[in-house]
Amino acid sequence: MSNRETKTDVILIGAGIMSATLGTLLKELVPDWNIRVFEKLGKPGEESSNVWNNAGTGHAALCELNYTVEKPDGSIDISKAIKINEQFQVSTQFWSYLVNNKLIHNPQDFIMPLPHMSFVQGEDNVAFLKKRFEALSNNPLFEGMEFSDDPIKLKEWIPLIMENRESDEPIAATKIDTGTDVNFGALTGRLFDHLENKNVEVQYNHKVSNLKRNKDGMWEVKVKNLDTGSVERHTAKFVFIGGGGGSLPLLQKSGIPERKHVGGFPVSGLFMVCNNPEVVEQHNAKVYGKAKVGAPPMSVPHLDTRYIDNKKSLLFGPFAGFSPKFLKTGSNLDLFKSIKPYNIFTMLSAGAKQMPLTKYLIQQVLLSKEKRMNELREFIPDAKSEDWDLVVAGQRVQVIKDTEAGGKGTLQFGTEVVTGADGSIAALLGASPGASTAVHVMLEVIQKCFPEYMNQWEPKMKEMIPSYGMSLMDNRELLDEVHRSTAEILGLSQKEKAFSS
Repeated sequence: MSNRETKTDVILIGAGIMSATLGTLLKELVPDWNIRVFEKLGKPGEESSNVWNNAGTGHAALCELNYTVEKPDGSIDISKAIKINEQFQVSTQFWSYLVNNKLIHNPQDFIMPLPHMSFVQGEDNVAFLKKRFEALSNNPLFEGMEFSDDPIKLKEWIPLIMENRESDEPIAATKIDTGTDVNFGALTGRLFDHLENKNVEVQYNHKVSNLKRNKDGMWEVKVKNLDTGSVERHTAKFVFIGGGGGSLPLLQKSGIPERKHVGGFPVSGLFMVCNNPEVVEQHNAKVYGKAKVGAPPMSVPHLDTRYIDNKKSLLFGPFAGFSPKFLKTGSNLDLFKSIKPYNIFTMLSAGAKQMPLTKYLIQQVLLSKEKRMNELREFIPDAKSEDWDLVVAGQRVQVIKDTEAGGKGTLQFGTEVVTGADGSIAALLGASPGASTAVHVMLEVIQKCFPEYMNQWEPKMKEMIPSYGMSLMDNRELLDEVHRSTAEILGLSQKEKAFSS
């Protein structure tokens, strides 16, 4: 039907993990609000949330070395690691609530227990890892972490990595059994099934082409039905732009002042995937190394056991690449179209500052398969080329903005929420640890955009997320209870073992 028009309370743009999470939270808080979702692809979770398009690490800073920085005095700053760990635990509490209340089912289809490990080579890196371990293992959030630089112990932990390792360079690893592998694509699908059961209208093959603010304060969203070619107009009191890399162009079209001095830099990723089941069986962990100089934090090399469609897989990467597209299914003009008079100096400043990153990306794009195999052999000395295939992973858009600390054109690594001053619109930009912290990030959107309801909604928030408004690190009893119940409800038996031992 051409020129269809509707009025609704909430419009969510993009059917990824962020919209799924925000929609699910709002439906629990205010069941009678009308919510409508538009997605340009044919089903949910197919772009950034897809299982092949992200690392699937339940990012809790258990193994990611870039969340713990060595300060000039040699001590380790663990504040970011604590923050990310607490944020991931907000997600697991919410998922547990949904499973416990039978709103979503079969958690093993989207979350599995899996040890998280950090692995380093070279004297300086071993010294850093030991200091990091000492700083984290005293913290209740990281209880159960082990450190070893003994090759015999390491062979027990990571046989595939230690097999025929001839280097006499010092090596070390930390291991914690309470890590997880998360299939965010599967979780997104579950959440949208639930939302459709709650009468949320989810329209696939519908592309949002424009949005503008009407005189009455409502947002008018122009949507093209890709099946019929017809154009529809929908209005809503609140709009959330959760379109992955596609969020920035829509934010720019919104016309809100907050869109200025914000740009985006696209980075694509590639993974090597093992096609030999015998090799896959020899590894059971997510093992993160250290990023090369000039590499963005999202390019930290890691060798990951993954559970994809209930089958164990083994991936190594990511190798960074460059494409001017903002989405895998985007256009080669995306980057150029995003440069506007109000962000051109921000973008140019970033270009001047990020020469090492640009050089690194060019080097990565030019890598041959054999050069990629040589990087993999730093992890698996015996890796054979014929056992590994190359898979194109997701497209990410790193946020570029002017900051007090970094000055003009600072590249931001992480997730950014941009909200209009009156809270009627919000857009999510950025990359890792995005999906893992989706619940925390969407709670932030709710707090910023619906402040007048927060007192009324607080009891429900606490029912869904027992640690809401509190720090788990400072509440040992609550931390233990959260660990016990999430492990039990989500079926994370390794977690249960680790926390009861």
